[in-house]
Formats: sequence, structure tokens, C-alpha cells
Amino acid sequence: MNSPREKILILDGDEPARLRLLDLLQSAVYDVYVTSDCRQALETARIESVDLVLLGTNLPDGDCWQVLTELKGAAATEATRIIVLSGGGAEERVRALDLGADDVVSMPVEPDELLARVRVQLRRRKAEDELRRQARMAEESYQVAQTGFQALAVTERMTRDARSLNRRLIIGVTVFFTVAAVMAVTFFLFTRRTEKEYQRTSAAIAQFQKGLTSQEELLARTRTMREEMERSAAASAEEQKQRLETESQALRERIATAAADEVSALRKQLDETGTRLGKIESEQKVAQGIIRSYASSVCLLHVSVAFRHKESGQRLRYAGLDTKGEPLQDSQGRPMFDIQGRGPEVRADVFGTGFLAATDGRILTNRHVVEPWWKDAELNAMGEEGFEAVIAEINAYFPNAPRAYRVEIQKISPVTDLAVVQGDLSDLKRAAVQRDGRKEASSSGQPVVLMGYATGLDAILARAGEDTVRSILQASGGSPRLIMAELARRKLIRPLTTQGHIGDVLADKIVYDAQTTSGGSGGPLFNAQGKVIGVNYAVVRGFGGSNFGIPIRFAEPLLKK
Repeated sequence: MNSPREKILILDGDEPARLRLLDLLQSAVYDVYVTSDCRQALETARIESVDLVLLGTNLPDGDCWQVLTELKGAAATEATRIIVLSGGGAEERVRALDLGADDVVSMPVEPDELLARVRVQLRRRKAEDELRRQARMAEESYQVAQTGFQALAVTERMTRDARSLNRRLIIGVTVFFTVAAVMAVTFFLFTRRTEKEYQRTSAAIAQFQKGLTSQEELLARTRTMREEMERSAAASAEEQKQRLETESQALRERIATAAADEVSALRKQLDETGTRLGKIESEQKVAQGIIRSYASSVCLLHVSVAFRHKESGQRLRYAGLDTKGEPLQDSQGRPMFDIQGRGPEVRADVFGTGFLAATDGRILTNRHVVEPWWKDAELNAMGEEGFEAVIAEINAYFPNAPRAYRVEIQKISPVTDLAVVQGDLSDLKRAAVQRDGRKEASSSGQPVVLMGYATGLDAILARAGEDTVRSILQASGGSPRLIMAELARRKLIRPLTTQGHIGDVLADKIVYDAQTTSGGSGGPLFNAQGKVIGVNYAVVRGFGGSNFGIPIRFAEPLLKK
């Protein structure tokens, strides 16, 4: 089993230096966070529990030393190693060491030397962690021994003080019942606590496990989704176009028979209807061009999440399977699982959208798609029970591609909900989308086109038809991974496309009414010029209301080589 990668935070005021350090450390297979903001750095170090901080001294006056002091003084980061990247003389290096830095490197430095110093500090971090673990074990052993010695002392004292058989019997019986009562209370409290923790873990996994529970449930969900899609079609642009054409024809007929004083008003209504009809036709042509150019570059991301025990590193598994191949259940109908279980791994399946942002196979999406536990209180609470969510695998499915493409997380933004994944797409001929991060590329009232896999697997199956769905379920046995393989083989995977208009443009988000829902996260938002201006990241329930996209300029640092 692969051990988790060490986490390194770069805090430096020089952007070229940050990028060089980022490339160097990522090439050495570390998880790297980059920022020039001190407050953001402290928050990232605390939330992500980073192992090492590379701290530049070229921050605003005093900030470097304040960050160093707070990192070394905060309980949540007391084990974090710190290497100060000094650009000054001996006095600056001495001050850094006095304030608690573990190492000081004079810049510029050879890459190999810096990596060697990083490895040394990470080894020391591991050694300290091991010593802390052994110290905790020793302390627990000492407490157990103390309890044993105290019990032995009580027994000896009772024996010494006993003067008669009757007294010894009375004391013995009293001690027996006392110990039995203590054991009973302890067992009750332990059982109650274990049951509570089990329920919390079960609830967190159930909340996270939004995949399939049975074939019949999937069929029912597919029927519901098909009905919703049919209802929403009534408000489509094509329906509006037909309604306006009918209205225009009715106005022409009224003009032909209207009195002279009514003709002017009727002609004005006809002109307004014609203008609206022309606008819809123009926007339809724009959308059709975008679909032809880029629909095949928008992929469905299937993220498979496992659950790992923090101390042992073992994955959570089902306790076993019954004769039907279903997980064993407890008396309350909940699946039973354990790190020593003999069944398959417990996995949750999450679906989202991504799009090809570069010809070398880099795909842009949301961070919460590839790290579903990010900012999720239910999943983070699992850490109190000793478990953490980890990525088992991520597969990308492109329209008309007969197979899945395995991808891995390449970069994650430390400041916004964006991430880049990458895989070997050398045999996949797809165009990378064009991006426009200029401020004037987005404006209120402008038409937009949104692509994505809203509702994930459900919507794809809903469009396939019930007979096809039953055939796919029989071939796959209800496994999400096998269902996706069947959909890809049959070339049934394609994104939903919706149109709308920008309602507002803010500093960190674009507000629009193009319809979407969960599963559409990570989808590209196109303007009328056919360029991506944003990445969809937040939606309201259902298909209506205001939705939000992150301006594409926030993705540029992630897409720089």
C-alpha cells in the first residue's frame, strides 16, 4: 500500500520563485500548496496539517517572522518543520534560527541541495512523530501498570488487615461485587460509545455514498429524472421560438383585419416579437456552434472514494457478503464494515464534470469534485472516529470514447474551488477549449452556454431509455464502474447543454441562470464568442434560479507549466 505523500507549503513573495519551487517539489512527488498571503498560509498549515513550510523572507516587513513565530507556537502545527529561504546575510539567518526555524537556506540554492534539505527535515518530522507515538504508548502502559500496582496494593492491604475467615469472605465478596459493578458500567459505557461512533461513521459514509443501492432504485430514479427532463423541455429555447412564431403569425392576421387606429400598436407588438425571435435564433446558432466545437471535450468524471484507518493505514471493508452478494447487515439494516472485514472495500462514487483545458491531457474541474470531502463537515467528522476519505481512482469519460481514461490529481488551488487532473489521452483526439479571462469577456445580460453532466449518472441513463437501462443493469450487475463501462462502450455519454444569460459579474464569481444541478460542477461556461469565461461550481436545488461560476482567470496559475 502506498503511503500518503508529504504536504509542503510554499510561502514566498516572489511569484517566479514560487513557481520554480512548485515545479521542483511536484517533480519530487510531494503535495504542494503555494501562496504569498500570510493569513492564508497559516490557515492552510492548520487545516491541511502540512509537514514542511518553505518560508521566504521577502514578505512585507515583519510578516516572515510573525508567521515563523505563529507556526512554531500553534498547537495544531507544533510538529511542522520550517525551512527559511534567506535572501539576506548572517544576521537574518541567525534571527531565523533563534525564532525556531529548523533550517535556513541562502538563496539562490541548487535544486538538488534544496531537495536534500527537504528530505532531511521530513525524515526528522517522521522520527519525531514516531517518538511521540511511542511516548503516548509508554504513558498508556504506565497508566495500566499504575492501576495494576494499585490494585495489588489494595489486595495486599486487605489480606494483611483480614483477621478472620469471615472477615476475609465479607471483604472478598464486597470486592467481587464492586469490581463486577465497575466492569458492568465500563462495558456499558464502552459499548454505548462504540455504538455511537459506529452510527456516526455509518451516517457519514451514507451521506457521502450517493451512488447506487440497488438496480430497482436506479430504475426508479431514472424514471423520475426522465419525467423532470420532459417537463423542463417545455421551457426550452425551441419551445419559446415556436411560441413566438405562433404569436407573430397571429399578430399579422389581426393587422390584416384591424381598424386603422389599432394597426400602429399591433405593428409595434409585431416588431417586438420579431426582435425577440431573432435574438433566440441568433443565440441558438451560437449554442449549436459551441456544441459542435467543444461538446466532445467535456468529460464526465467518476471519482471513487475509499476510507482509510489513520493509525493502521488499512482500508475500510464490508464485513462480508450474503448469498446474494449483498453486504452483511446488522439488526437495524445497516451494512456492517470493519478494517479486518473479508468483503470488498467500502467505496463511495461521486460524479462531476471536467473539460479539456490543454492538449497535453490536463482537465480542469472543481476541487470539491476530486476531493469530495473538502469543506464537508460530515466527512471531516469521520476523523474523530479514526477514518479519513482517500481517492481510490478517478476516471474520465469523453463523448464517443469507448473506454475510460484514468487520471490523477495534478494541481489543486489553495485559494478557490478549482483543480487540474491529468492522464494519458494520447489516443483521444479532442480540441482543448479556448479561454478568455479578460474582464470585458463577461458582462451582465450577455448570453451564455453551459455544458455539464447535471445529476451525473441518472441523467445519462434517463436519456438512454428504460429498455436500454435494464440491459445495462443486467450486463453490469449494478456496479457503478461497470455501468460506466457499458455506457462508454455503447457511446451513450454526452453532456447536457443549457442556455441562459449573465445576471451579475462579481470579483470572484459570475452569476447566471443557465440551468444545471449537482453533477454539473466543473462544467465550462461559454460566452457568445465560444470561449470559456468561467467554471460552474455552485448551484441551487432543481434546475432553476441563479447559478455560480468561478471566473476562468483564477485557473490560469494552475494551467501554467
